[in-house]
Parts: sequence; structure tokens; C-alpha cells
Amino acid sequence: MSTPGGHRDRRPLVAVLAANAVSASGSSLTLIGVPWFVLQTTGSAGRAGMVAFCATLPIVVSALIGGPVIDRVGRRRISVGSDAVCGLAVAAIPLLHHAGLLAFWLLCALMALGGLAHTPGASARYVLLPDLARRSGTTLARAASVYDAVSRGARMTGAALAGVLIAVTGAGNVLLIDGATFAVSAALVATGLRGVREARPRRDAPPVSLRGYRAELREGYAYLARTRLLLAVVAMVMLMNGTDQGWNAVLLPVHAERNLGGASQLGLLTALFAAGGLSGALLYGLIGHRFGRRTVFTACVLLCGAPRYAVAALTGTSAPLAVTMVVAGLASGTLNPILTTVIYETVPDALRSRVAGVLTAGCELAMPLGGLAAGLLVQSAGLRGALLMVGGVYLLATLSPLVLPAWKDMDATAVSRTEPGRPCAVPGARTPHPSA
Repeated sequence: MSTPGGHRDRRPLVAVLAANAVSASGSSLTLIGVPWFVLQTTGSAGRAGMVAFCATLPIVVSALIGGPVIDRVGRRRISVGSDAVCGLAVAAIPLLHHAGLLAFWLLCALMALGGLAHTPGASARYVLLPDLARRSGTTLARAASVYDAVSRGARMTGAALAGVLIAVTGAGNVLLIDGATFAVSAALVATGLRGVREARPRRDAPPVSLRGYRAELREGYAYLARTRLLLAVVAMVMLMNGTDQGWNAVLLPVHAERNLGGASQLGLLTALFAAGGLSGALLYGLIGHRFGRRTVFTACVLLCGAPRYAVAALTGTSAPLAVTMVVAGLASGTLNPILTTVIYETVPDALRSRVAGVLTAGCELAMPLGGLAAGLLVQSAGLRGALLMVGGVYLLATLSPLVLPAWKDMDATAVSRTEPGRPCAVPGARTPHPSA
């Protein structure tokens, strides 16, 4: 119970969940709409990879330096401002295209602007979850599962809608709808978090200075450096996110265009993966606590990635890949609730924003190269060769929980909590980070 009078106040948590749902559905529109827009207007897998590179490199930059800013400006303000900038950037793409003013460099610049603004807003909502869970009177594990399930359900809906809308109206109109979703998300956060103390700027923060800012950044990096489980997770997720960026931005769109029948199949496959993820997150929220975290995580991380690439490379029809996407999504749905719960149980409250920024930056470090490399591989080795090579990297990354001793610490955090929904503030605690 987090309110002074002991009342359960679920409205802020519901507002953040709703904002995330709207934002995630819009992100699915971008995930499908932008690569398809580039393929339609340029016909080049290499250029699709370049756009993905430009969109994701600023995400890493903002995550590397943005942690202390979130607390100083305030989580509510950061979230609203982030959505506003992202909405304007994505909506400008089709508007400039219709006006005949969208050069390729300008498309890359707009995607870079959206990427730069996206991470601070997502991180601001993410780090609020423990406080909002306490305020609503729910357990942290359940709140984390619902948070992930809502996002996955929204991505499922958005992906299916994107495939239909692209086929009916074209990719440009899908991006206009995406811009509107950012406006709705900003409005939900602005109204739902009004008066929430944890969402306000920190009043006890020292005066802004370059020296103080560097010191706060060093705290986050020092926490990462001394935590062996955290380092193991960041290294693995960095490779997973990099290869997934190549899959989402280049490999799957090109495969759908050449072999599967177009945007409607792309939307269907993405929606099936999200549907599996939604089911996995909900299932873990119901019964996941009965099993060892490391055992569940290791099995699911092996199923969620490499099989997709192999099936896409070795078959040329939708049905086998559709089944594989459902299974992979089901497995992936358990990963973020496990890692999110461990993070919130172990990271000190005072370090949460800056550690989240460092973790996000580490996990997303390979994403800019993932899309770019996938585009170049398609042009040099062909689609099948690119799928097998990228899938091989994914498989090697996901074998690490079986061979690295650091992963044994994952189950140790399950007994570190002192009360439901309250992160343990032990400076030396070990913590992983979920996949972006």
C-alpha cells in the first residue's frame, strides 16, 4: 500500500499500462510500416538496413547518457515529451513523401530523431513500475507479468492491423496512424500520473553540473561492472537484440515480400509471435513462481530465437514459419517477466533510473549493426545464407545460460526480497536486464 492513508490507488498503474499498450501497438505499425515503406520506395534491402541503423544508433546513445536526466526532469515529463517528439517524427515521413520532399537522408534523420527520443520515455515508464505496483497493492512479479503481457498483446494487435492497413491503404497511412498513437500515449501519462510523487522531478538532487552528471553516470556503470550476472545477461541480450533487429527490419520483410505473399503475411507472422508472447507472459504470471527461474529461462531462451531463422531459411511457405513463430513467442513471453522481477528485487531505488539507462544501452548496443549487417548479408550472401548466418549467431548467444557459472545467481535473487513489491536496496546485489 503506497498512499499515505494506506489506500490502494490503481489508477496510475492502469494509466501506464494503457499508455504502454497504445505505444506498443504503434511501435508494431512502425516495425512493419517503415521497412515496407523503404522496400516499396527504394526496392533495396541494403537501404532498409541503413534506415534501421539510423533508427537504432540514437537509441543506444540516449540510453548511455540519459539515465540521470530522467530523475532530474521527472519521469512523467520525460515520458510525455518523448511521445510528442516520436509522434511528430514518424508522422512527418508520409507527409513529406506526399509533398515530394522526402529525400533518403531526411528519412534517416527522422528515424534517428525518433530513436533518440524513444528510449528516455520508455525507460521513464519502466522504472516507475515498482512504485506503481506498491501503490496499487499488487505484487511486483504480477505487475511485471501484466506489464509485459499488455505490451505483447498490443503488439499482436498492432502487427495484424499493420498488415491489413498496408495492403489496403499503403505504408504511408500506417505511419500517420502511428503518429496518432504517440499522442494518445502522451495524454494518458500526462493525466494518469498527475500528482504521483515518484513521477515528479527529484527535489533532493544536487545542482546540475557536468561533474555531478558524470558522477551519476559512473554510479550506473560501476554497478554494471561489479555484477557478474548482470554482465552475462547484457552480453547475451545484446547479441539477441542485434540479430532480432536484423530479423524485424530486413530478413522477415524481405522473406515476406519474396516468398510469402506480401505485407499481409508479414503482419500475420508478427502478430502470431506477439500472441505467443502474450500467452507466455500471462502463463508465467499464473504459474511461473512454481519453477526455478534459471531452468525456465534457459529452456525458453533457446526456443525463442534460432528456430525462426532455420525454418525461414529452409522453407518457402507461411505455415511452418507460423507454427514456429507461435512457439517462439510463447517462449519469449516468459523472459522479460523473469528478468524484470529480478531487476526490481535487487537494484537500489536511488540507482534505478541510471542503472536502467546503462542496462538498456548495453542490451541495445548491437541493434544498429544488426539491421545494417542483415541488409548487407542479403545482398552479398542471399536471403537464405543471411538467415542461416544470423540464426547461428543467435543460437551461440542463447547457449550462454548453459555454460556460464554467473547464471546460477539468477535463482539466488528469488529469496532476496523483504516484502512484496519492494526492491531490495543492497548495493552489491546482482541484477539482469530484460530484452528491449
